[in-house]
Amino acid sequence: MDHRIQKQSKRRENPRFFIRSIPWRLLILLPVLILVAIPTFYFSTHSGQRVLPAVTNFFYNLSGPPPAATPTPLPPFPSTLPQMGSLLYTVQAGDSCDEILAVQMRMNDASTIFTDVKPNTIQALNATIGHDCHALQPGIVLALSPQYPLIAIGGQVLKVAATTPQQVLPTPLINVSHQQQLGADCSGSCLLTVRIAPGAQIHLTVQTTLPVRVGSWVWAQAQLARKSIKGFDTYPYADSLASLNGMSLRACDLQVDNTHDDHSLSCDQLMPNTIDDDRGAWLFGVTGASSLDHWKYPLHMAAGTRVLLWLTSNANGDLRFNRGNPIFRYDDTTHVYVRA
Repeated sequence: MDHRIQKQSKRRENPRFFIRSIPWRLLILLPVLILVAIPTFYFSTHSGQRVLPAVTNFFYNLSGPPPAATPTPLPPFPSTLPQMGSLLYTVQAGDSCDEILAVQMRMNDASTIFTDVKPNTIQALNATIGHDCHALQPGIVLALSPQYPLIAIGGQVLKVAATTPQQVLPTPLINVSHQQQLGADCSGSCLLTVRIAPGAQIHLTVQTTLPVRVGSWVWAQAQLARKSIKGFDTYPYADSLASLNGMSLRACDLQVDNTHDDHSLSCDQLMPNTIDDDRGAWLFGVTGASSLDHWKYPLHMAAGTRVLLWLTSNANGDLRFNRGNPIFRYDDTTHVYVRA
C-alpha cells in the first residue's frame, strides 16, 4: 500500500518539478518568440515566392538564347511590283506547238501536259497562245507564257495564322517576357498575311522551322496562283490579268528576318510543277535592293526593272540564275516581255 502511494506522489511531483526547472525568463520569452516567428515565417514564405522566380528568370535570361532579331530598319518596299505576262514568238517553217514550248520556254513536258487525248488541254493552250496549234503558219505571232511560274517577293508579316501554338517552353516559375517568345510554330504550316508594298498584301503559305512573328520580314520565292481551268488541274499558266494584291501563294526558298531556312520546302516540292523535268523554272521579279538583289543574281539592270528570268536547277534541287540564262524585261508600251 505504501509503495503505491509513493508512486502516485512521484507522478504528481514530476510535472511540478519539470515546470519549476524551466527558467522564468524563458517562460516570458516563449510567447514573444511565437508572436515574432509566425509573421516572420509568413513574410519569408511570400517573399521567397517572389524572389526565387526573379532569380531563376535572371539566370534563364543569361543562359537562354537571345530572341531572333528583326532587321532594323526593315528593307524598303519596292517602288514597283513584279508583273505577270508573256513574250512573243514568230512561228517558223516546220514549227509545232510542242517544239516551240520545248525550245523557247524549256517546257520538256509540253506534249504530256497538252495532249490530243484530252482535247480540253489543247483548247486551253490555243486560248493561251492566241492561235490553233493544229493550224500554225510561218509568220504567226504567238504569246508564250512561262509554265508554273515563280515570283520573288519580300515583305513584312502583318498576321500569322499558325496550325500549332507558339514555341514558348517556360518552367512554371519563369515569367517569359513578350520579347522572349520565339513566335509562331510554322513547322506544320502557317498562313501569313504579308505587306509587299504600300497598299498591297498577299497571303503566303509557309512551312518552316524558323519562328515567325508579326513584324518579321520575309523573303521568298513562291509559286504563283495559276488560272483555274475546269477539268485541267495541271494547267500551267498564271492569269496575266490577275492582281498580286490579295493573291494566295505558296513559298519556297524562305528567309525570315536575317535567317535563311536551309530546310524549307524546295520549289520543286510545290506540286504541280515541271522543274525537275525542265531542269529549271521561270521567275518573275523586280531588280533592286528591295527585291532580286537579295538573291545576288548577276543582273546588270536599272533598279525597278520588271523581269522574267530562267533559273537553273542544280543537283540538289536548288534554283540559281547563271550567266547566259534567258532574261526578259517588261515593256510598258507593248505590255509584253522582250529579251533584255
